[in-house]
Amino acid sequence: MRTLTRDEARRIIVRAQLLDADRPGDVVEVAEQLGYIKIDPTATIAPCEHTVAWSRIGWSYEPGQLQKAVEIDRLLFEFDGTFRPMSILPLMRPSMRRHPRHERSRQWLEANTRFRADVLARLAGEGPLLASQIPDTAQVARDTESGWYGSNQVPQMLEMLARRGEIAVLRREGRHRVWDLAERVWPTDLPEYDDAEAERLLHERRLQSAGIAKQKSPWTPVGEAGEPISVEGSRAKWRVDPEALAALDDDSADGRVAFLNPYDSLLFDRPRLEEVFEFTYVLEQFKPKAQRVYGYFAHPILIGDRFVGMLDAEVDKARENLRVTAVHEFLPFEPEEHEMVRAEIAELGEWLGMPVVGSA
Repeated sequence: MRTLTRDEARRIIVRAQLLDADRPGDVVEVAEQLGYIKIDPTATIAPCEHTVAWSRIGWSYEPGQLQKAVEIDRLLFEFDGTFRPMSILPLMRPSMRRHPRHERSRQWLEANTRFRADVLARLAGEGPLLASQIPDTAQVARDTESGWYGSNQVPQMLEMLARRGEIAVLRREGRHRVWDLAERVWPTDLPEYDDAEAERLLHERRLQSAGIAKQKSPWTPVGEAGEPISVEGSRAKWRVDPEALAALDDDSADGRVAFLNPYDSLLFDRPRLEEVFEFTYVLEQFKPKAQRVYGYFAHPILIGDRFVGMLDAEVDKARENLRVTAVHEFLPFEPEEHEMVRAEIAELGEWLGMPVVGSA
């Protein structure tokens, strides 16, 4: 069994996440490789789904490309707070049919059989509809202590039916989702897989997007996909994507600078981030201001295969500029690194169509 150095492991991960110099061509290619693009409205610079795409594609990415891929071309679909490639939907259908798995959720759904039928009938007869256009006819209210939902049961029923694959998001009006029956949104000629085959293929897709992952990671479950590998300094059992391993010695693509949205998929597996990149990432969005070190929604800075600092920047909508509050350096930058980061900030400003002000 081969042992990877940390440098090699990082290079595999960065390439798998499309953050090397060999940039992808469009947002569909990004979604196909990453497996999903997170949706989040926090937009100190731009919403997550757009900064994820820009950090991979670069200046040629325009937000309208994502909307077209989802709402017109139907190459991507929205599910559970993410945009995903349509090619992965058949692999998700078996688990959708088993939803919900938690007993309390099953009891709530069973107690609201008539409510569920009302929602489906209204969409069938009148859809597509916003949640606000669907009346709440629930027989039993669900616990709202989590704070995610109010007393209106419609959003919860819509989420439940979406996870079951009965309804789907057709499009968005601003940040609001427009719902319809899944059979009218998704292709009807998708292949069918049994539970075991779907799970195996999902594990392979996850490993493809991760490059390497711990075999028993709850963050990136990959099962027996790929090949066993060990990583320098780690006692854990790892799996590696065979194609990524075969391409390891290809040095044709150099590293580059990338600013990562705090909800970027590369940052999701925190244990791997610490063990391989030696980077402990803490999102300060929910910390009191006095306890923040780098900023409310600072973006980690990746140069090549190492995290070197944090970008604290924000779009000032009133003044129509990109204000850079600080570039925090974990270790003092070399002159070349300073220049690379400044150039990337300038590229970000050009992509946003705004001048850059502040210190960089």
